[in-house]
Amino acid sequence: MKNIFLKLYAFINSWVGTIIIVLGIIFFLAQAFVIPSGSMLNTLLIGDNLFVKKFSYGIPTPTIPWLEIQVLPDFNKNGHLIEGERPKRGDIVIFRDPNAPKIHFVKRNVAISGDEVLYTKEGLWVHFSSDSIYKDTTARSLEFGGKVFYYEPYAALHAGVHYAQTSLDAFEQLRILLHNGEKIAMEQVDLSNGEIAFYTSIKDDEFFMMGDNRNNSSDSRFWGAVPYRYIIGKPWFIYFSWDDAFNIRWNRIGKSVESLEKQALQEKNTKNLES
Repeated sequence: MKNIFLKLYAFINSWVGTIIIVLGIIFFLAQAFVIPSGSMLNTLLIGDNLFVKKFSYGIPTPTIPWLEIQVLPDFNKNGHLIEGERPKRGDIVIFRDPNAPKIHFVKRNVAISGDEVLYTKEGLWVHFSSDSIYKDTTARSLEFGGKVFYYEPYAALHAGVHYAQTSLDAFEQLRILLHNGEKIAMEQVDLSNGEIAFYTSIKDDEFFMMGDNRNNSSDSRFWGAVPYRYIIGKPWFIYFSWDDAFNIRWNRIGKSVESLEKQALQEKNTKNLES
């Protein structure tokens, strides 16, 4: 037994052993990810460095990072070596761009299989496949196609969800793209009040992803829902963070995204009470 432990110790301390252990962690447990854009402001900030929990939704088919070379075949034909749970509504998810799988995105899952989405000049509206899951009786709603859609059901739970004022908001971007003959993932529809909106329904085992910074995010509104095969995992915790001026954000280091969201929501509610 002692000889076995000595051999194991020697293997771990060798270059080969170290590389195998590191790759094993990257393939099956965690992988570093840097937030490159402001699409998830104010939940995740540009310069946040975080670890992705790769076993949240099963184990993705192992791929060498940076090179993006797949080291095993896709045995299950769903992008996962071991199939697992699917992203839930409201989860922040790291996934591959369905149109360019070597590119990684981080967005919030706002709708799952069977749900339906409307996007108007006011913002996001969701019809849940099971109405009983949405308990906010005070939420704004509208009817389309004989179904009830609720306005921005995630804003009350996630303080980072917002609509920044921009010269060209997401709704206008969708209108212009469609007018110019560009392909978008949602179809234009007419509402009962005469206004137009963009509509889509979510297919089986797909997920509609949107940035919390609604007016500054390239997401499922433009290029479609994300199939399970492209799902990688969810944020675990921030191991380093700095701003554009290279100032370290000490208050974010070592914290999970859930704890930061909870803190932000408490601060938001406190401000609302004071006002």
